[in-house]
Amino acid sequence: MNLHEYQAKELLKKYNVPVQEGVACSTVAEAQEAYKIIQEKSGSKFAVVKAQIHAGGRGKGAIKENGINGVKVGKSLEDISDFAGKILGGTLVTLQTGPAGKVVNKVLVAQDMYYDGPSERKEFYLSILLDRSKGQNVIMYSTEGGMNIEEVAHNTPDKIFKEWVHPGGGLQAFQARKIAFNLGLSGDAFKNCVRFVTNLYNAYVGLDCSMLEINPLFKAADNKILAVDCKMNLDDNALMRHPDLAALRDVTEEDPTEVEAGQFNLNFVKLDGNVGCMVNGAGLAMATMDMIKLSGGEPANFLDVGGTANAQTVEAGFKIILKDPAVKAILINIFGGIVRCDRVAQGVIDAYKNLGNINIPIIVRLQGTNAVEAKKLIDESGLKVQSAILLSEAAALVKKAVA
Repeated sequence: MNLHEYQAKELLKKYNVPVQEGVACSTVAEAQEAYKIIQEKSGSKFAVVKAQIHAGGRGKGAIKENGINGVKVGKSLEDISDFAGKILGGTLVTLQTGPAGKVVNKVLVAQDMYYDGPSERKEFYLSILLDRSKGQNVIMYSTEGGMNIEEVAHNTPDKIFKEWVHPGGGLQAFQARKIAFNLGLSGDAFKNCVRFVTNLYNAYVGLDCSMLEINPLFKAADNKILAVDCKMNLDDNALMRHPDLAALRDVTEEDPTEVEAGQFNLNFVKLDGNVGCMVNGAGLAMATMDMIKLSGGEPANFLDVGGTANAQTVEAGFKIILKDPAVKAILINIFGGIVRCDRVAQGVIDAYKNLGNINIPIIVRLQGTNAVEAKKLIDESGLKVQSAILLSEAAALVKKAVA
């Protein structure tokens, strides 16, 4: 589950991780009040307005309606009002959003960290995530932080450092010191960085994050080390331990069809193909998608209905797939192990009758317990549903449907 920057920073503060202070706002009036609060705390007339969406590259991105960047620095109440008014409700397009962009429902009005001269401030990069190849968390960091970190990783990979953390021992003090040393810090800045890295790793583990990125990790003129930006992803499978964190989910940032699928406990991912898939089991779903491609089609989605598919889940899956105008055919591939194939077949028939007006080919391949009975049910239903038992048969029907 992705979090907004303002949400992630509030969580980091609970782990004593210093962050750029700010106030989340949904209206221009709230942004004006936030500016006054930030100005009073910082003593500076400068503040920054940052669009809050689940995507990076906001500083380089632009609002589709007026061309303004997603991150703007203002030096007056009028500036803040103008920027907030142009960003809120606009569609921010970045490299990560694609051309469709994302609608901005909130902005973060935050203190301007660049109050000192360029020679006094430094931007670094730091992130924590799981290295599956080693089975350990890895801290990646660089002296070249900021908006061009992707170019640094591509052009000068030698400037990206990595520190692996053994799950049995956790982050060791010497590792935090090594990171601060490799970033070229000394004195108070070195000590503050060691403390920052230690607390940040504690937050990563304590919050059950799957990824935690600080870019930029900022050294101010007074040697403070702060998180100016934060991207945090939480492990969905661990949310049962954090009901308070689950409540932070912003469904407006997610694909509506994926949200709807989640309400029926369906694992759904939208793709760009022309053949809708409905399968029970993730492995079988991947194999089915491969089979579709080999047959000359392109999968329009990944949809796993789970091992206990019934009429309700099948009907919900149908509705979700049919919302995609690019779909030219639907392939249902069910292995009857836990669930009997004839029950699934009856669910397909019931769903078809309930939905009505389905004018694209539907291919049903059922294998396993009562597969023969299931094929008979479908063949005798009188509906325009084609059945198969062998995968090769289903492949031939898919090829014919998309030809």
